[in-house]
Amino acid sequence: MTALYVDDRYRGAHGIGRYAGEVLPRLRPEWRPLGLDGNPHSPLDAFRRLPGVAHDSLVYSPGYGALLRAPRQVLTVHDLIHLQVPWPGRMKFAAYYGGPVRRTVRKAGLVLTVSETSARAIREWLRDDAVRVVNAGNGCSAAFRPDGPVGTAAEPYVIFVGNTRLHKNLDVVLRALALAPDVRLRAVLPQHEIADAASRASAAGVADRVEWLHGVDDDRLAALYRGASATVMPSTLEGFGLPALESISSGVPVIYWQGCEAVAEIVGDRGWSVETSGDAAPWAAAMTEAVRAPRRVDPPVGEYDWDRTAAVISDALEQVLA
Repeated sequence: MTALYVDDRYRGAHGIGRYAGEVLPRLRPEWRPLGLDGNPHSPLDAFRRLPGVAHDSLVYSPGYGALLRAPRQVLTVHDLIHLQVPWPGRMKFAAYYGGPVRRTVRKAGLVLTVSETSARAIREWLRDDAVRVVNAGNGCSAAFRPDGPVGTAAEPYVIFVGNTRLHKNLDVVLRALALAPDVRLRAVLPQHEIADAASRASAAGVADRVEWLHGVDDDRLAALYRGASATVMPSTLEGFGLPALESISSGVPVIYWQGCEAVAEIVGDRGWSVETSGDAAPWAAAMTEAVRAPRRVDPPVGEYDWDRTAAVISDALEQVLA
């Protein structure tokens, strides 16, 4: 039988790292780690040798890092946000996706993703009917549920979970906070981004109403969601929107931009949709309403399950392995 190898370098508190941590232990086919070092998203990584990998082996990656010397490799392309960033930053991503990623996907005849939004974008980008694009969906940790410990605070707060990349749109939240004196913000970011984010908060005049957090585990994060009046997720682009799912799974509504299709797909009527991504005033109004009239929402049932996601991936891999 064809051997299955997994590029298991995707680790960490970021979206793909959390995805890999949930999916890989649940895969049904027996697999072995590639044992590689370095960054799987480095352009030069695509050309590295794979010693010990037989010519008929299959490699699976829970991210988009292509390995051109793999006999066949199935990627999980979570989104195509890199191809939508402004020039000139997009140039390097356009070359990488148009070269190693596209070649790897076409060679395998299969690519996995996490939402219908991303699946449509990938099909439009590939323009190749010979490649199957499989939406394996996404899951949500059991920690995110309505019942459980609740984060406490002296004053009502909203929560932001993400990073400072442009499409996460943190600045509109900070500017909205300046217009919403009754609201405080708890923001969960990577540690190395907090100094820059704190500087932005100071520039907006809201530094004294923001608490910066990092390195929280799922249990602590779930408590923070449950203690919040709302989760604010102003992303302009997302392939999925895990914080939105975690929030509504914890019974907490989400404030989001209605133009972000992936987040709207998850939240539906469990929150407030804002018509504009850049005008701080409607964001301030939604945050103020959230803290003045707290409400809870019903979590989705049976739609987002890691066992189901791993089963879809396993089915797809076994078809390639056969």
